[in-house]
Amino acid sequence: MALTKIGKEGITGISNSANATAITISADEEVTMPLQPAFMAGPASAITNPAHDSTITLDSEAFDIGSNFASNTFTAPVTGKYQLNVTVRLQEIDDAINYTYITLNTSNRSYYNIISPTGFDSDMAFLTLTISVLADMDANDTAFLTFHYVGGSQTIDIANFGNGTVFSGILVG
Repeated sequence: MALTKIGKEGITGISNSANATAITISADEEVTMPLQPAFMAGPASAITNPAHDSTITLDSEAFDIGSNFASNTFTAPVTGKYQLNVTVRLQEIDDAINYTYITLNTSNRSYYNIISPTGFDSDMAFLTLTISVLADMDANDTAFLTFHYVGGSQTIDIANFGNGTVFSGILVG
């Protein structure tokens, strides 16, 4: 690590061995870490009638700092705490389905958001399920999303990236 400059502007760069700025501290004490592993991805197009227990396709990336996201899966580059966020917009939900849920699967545990649409008096046009967790991940642990439903007819669709389905994460410590 090499210190680039300290002055009234703050610390303008702490470089790593590849001579890339790893940390910048402004004069107002705002800290940025442009090399911090982070990603945001979603489906490029709507997923029509996904099967029960299927992996949610995330084939469109907004960003992937560190290139740790591939094939619908985030792989932790280092051991740490990762803030993981999921928003899945379901569409055309049959009110005869007993329940439907999404799962954020990590190597250490799984996180769920579940709903039973049987309490509604008609099919729903859309519903958004979310998961937000601070996950403990070791180097090379993975995280990916799955979709599930039980009962009723499978008419549920998953919206694309631009219409509300997104998976994101960042190493926070």
